[in-house]
Amino acid sequence: MKANFDSALKAVLRHDGGFVNHPDDLGGMTNLGVTKKVWEEWVGHEVDEKAIRALTPEVVGPMYRKKYWDKIRGDDLPTGVDYAVFDAAVNSGPGRAAKWLQGCVGVEQDGGIGPKTLAAVAAFDPKDLVEDYAKRRLSFLMELPHWGAFGKGWSRRVAEVVSVAGNMAA
Repeated sequence: MKANFDSALKAVLRHDGGFVNHPDDLGGMTNLGVTKKVWEEWVGHEVDEKAIRALTPEVVGPMYRKKYWDKIRGDDLPTGVDYAVFDAAVNSGPGRAAKWLQGCVGVEQDGGIGPKTLAAVAAFDPKDLVEDYAKRRLSFLMELPHWGAFGKGWSRRVAEVVSVAGNMAA
């Protein structure tokens, strides 16, 4: 369809900006939404806090494209839906993000977005799809053990994703 990656990445980074190392966050040391573990996997060697703090959007962009955007077939999804699924993939993994989308459109939830999923997605109104997707995502997040610590922020993020994705789809 189109390439909405740059806009979607900017929107993701509005939520995932800055260095954090919250003791209750299972991701541990994180900057721009990139955990130390994910970054080490990407660069192929161990990194220290200084390296994580030094990450910039330009440096992490290629990693986000390959590990998340391309995995959820962002360029093949309708505008708005692409961002909603991308944001979820960054937070909860591409496989889970794909399964939520597949559940919304009534195809087998195998965690891989292929021709059948894309054909089913095309039959839905993008704004309606984004809203259903957000409900599924929020329902999952509410069941996580750290909801008490992070639920308010997660709820706000999902609501903002719906708003931005809806505007993108309009």
